[in-house]
Amino acid sequence: MFVDGAYVSSGAVGSAQRSRWPWSVPAVAQLLDDGPLRFTAPVTFLVGDNGSGKSTLVEAIAEGFGLDSYGGKAGRKYSPHAKSTRTPLGEVLRLDLAPPGSRMVQGPRLQKKGFFLRAETAFQLTERLGGRAGYWDEDTTAMSHGEGFLTMFRTMMAEPGFYVMDEPESALSFAASLQLVALMHELGESGAQVVCATHSPILASTPGADIVEVGEWGFRRSSWSELELVDNWRRYLDRPQAYLRHLIGEQAQT
Repeated sequence: MFVDGAYVSSGAVGSAQRSRWPWSVPAVAQLLDDGPLRFTAPVTFLVGDNGSGKSTLVEAIAEGFGLDSYGGKAGRKYSPHAKSTRTPLGEVLRLDLAPPGSRMVQGPRLQKKGFFLRAETAFQLTERLGGRAGYWDEDTTAMSHGEGFLTMFRTMMAEPGFYVMDEPESALSFAASLQLVALMHELGESGAQVVCATHSPILASTPGADIVEVGEWGFRRSSWSELELVDNWRRYLDRPQAYLRHLIGEQAQT
């Protein structure tokens, strides 16, 4: 383990700010009021609906480890802009580092092992970084998005380090999602640490993973079988017409 927890120091956010985003997001407010989000397993999933705050949390966690909020590998900045900006939460969030994490963060740039996949910029990374020194040799522009993602994952997460992902399932098929499950499980077994925000019940089923459910309640630990996400998918796959009839009327009955 490289990171034991994430927290915001008392007084870092003024009371006048608390009504504004991102401080008004329940998960972020809980971080301010109740203390650290602890990591108890090598692989941690933050699961929740759109707007729940899971991406806000993982972006700030990536920044806390020195990863560019735009996405990319530890020790390098890849933002196409002249100056990469930190997210509001990333400005004040701090990590409780385990000894290996502390040594890596404070050590030489070239010894830092980590990668951040950000959903909004992932396609640009696969298209522009192939062939660059320290990245992957394959031409991912000649691949499907899913193949490019898997190539990036396998190359950039090939050894123990701290890896943060925001909705990596966006380009993956069912079979490719299973391959990513296997990779994350292998990473956890090898001494790496993964923190991943996801909508995917497939990814969240990674054996041994710790699951944090994020929503209007803030954040709470859950088992895979108790997730709202899993329950919703089960119900929908069993009877899609029960959901679709409310959206497209009687056509859903056919």
